[in-house]
Amino acid sequence: MTATFIDSDLLAILAEVAPGSTLAEARETREAATVHTQGSYDALFDNNKKFNNNETLDDFPLNERLLLAQQIARWLGDIQLGAHYAERLNALKEGDNTPRAQYQAAVAHAERLSFKPANATAEHLAELRAAGWSLEAIVTLSQLVAFVSFQSRLLRGLRLINGKTVDDNGDAAVGAAFWRTDATTHSGKKAPPAFTQEELSWEPWIDAKPFADFTPEQQETLSRFGHADSDYFRLLARNLPVLEQRTLTDKGIFFTSGGLPRKDRELAAAVASKINGCIFCASVHARKAAQLAKKPDDVQRLLDTPPGDILSHGQDARWQAEIDFAAALSATPATANAQQVAALRELGLSDLELLDLVQSTAFFAWANRLMLTLGEPFLKS
Repeated sequence: MTATFIDSDLLAILAEVAPGSTLAEARETREAATVHTQGSYDALFDNNKKFNNNETLDDFPLNERLLLAQQIARWLGDIQLGAHYAERLNALKEGDNTPRAQYQAAVAHAERLSFKPANATAEHLAELRAAGWSLEAIVTLSQLVAFVSFQSRLLRGLRLINGKTVDDNGDAAVGAAFWRTDATTHSGKKAPPAFTQEELSWEPWIDAKPFADFTPEQQETLSRFGHADSDYFRLLARNLPVLEQRTLTDKGIFFTSGGLPRKDRELAAAVASKINGCIFCASVHARKAAQLAKKPDDVQRLLDTPPGDILSHGQDARWQAEIDFAAALSATPATANAQQVAALRELGLSDLELLDLVQSTAFFAWANRLMLTLGEPFLKS
């Protein structure tokens, strides 16, 4: 990594990652994820860098983005991250403000995404539209809340791997969450009644941007990532710079060699999705974990866990430890702790494997919140 990158690596600073340490080396091994996590932050919160031509941020002033990020970090029990956003906010000169009712609608949306994303409905997005939020601004707002949810959990995981203290948010066992059980979707399609390994479809509650409405350069970006035909990604592409950085972060976390086996990364994604009540994401990643591990029954046992019960029951020792840690890191606020990391180390996990586990789990604090609050899954047949 270049010196310029290291100087702008916010999480390395907040997690006190010393240059040359095993954790620093692990993050360098996962350079794409590290670089584009920072890039996602820049795309959302830095008007002066390479993303300053992102016109989709114009109707969501930077001071309000920072204020909201500070509030989300505090909701998550993350004193360090909250202090960082407060410092950024205090360094700003007086900024523009959206109308009070419009901003209050954003705060309500952010609180829902932070604590109970599975409770979101199409009507909630209609309320944002009625309050004056454009489609582009709704996407940016949702990305911001979901990103800070990811960023906070990643920071906690990095500090735990690094042997640093974290905020004590309690140590109660984390059970499976509730999820939506409506028989039909907002548009009348048949909805999945429970978690499944079957393939599902997904539909947005607000309009995805038609592919033809993007510039040729933007179309090339969407096509390069395989997003051109996806309603979900063409919706997120209403803020394309953030989507591009998010996609590259995703690829850097899940599609890299060495470290934690891919089956365990997929397991972590399924656990986070189960904790957050995201049936669609769980179906994708539980299916992959089952295929790669050749353990479909064990994965289905996790998916069948009823609300309030512990996800790791009946699993082997390694998966129990990984599931318990992923569930605790996915809780709101996160409760993952040093004892859990020590248990994983005793099972032989290296710093690189621990980093992969943390990143795979934390990323779905981001992915689930977008899937759950911008649309919903439906059965293919």
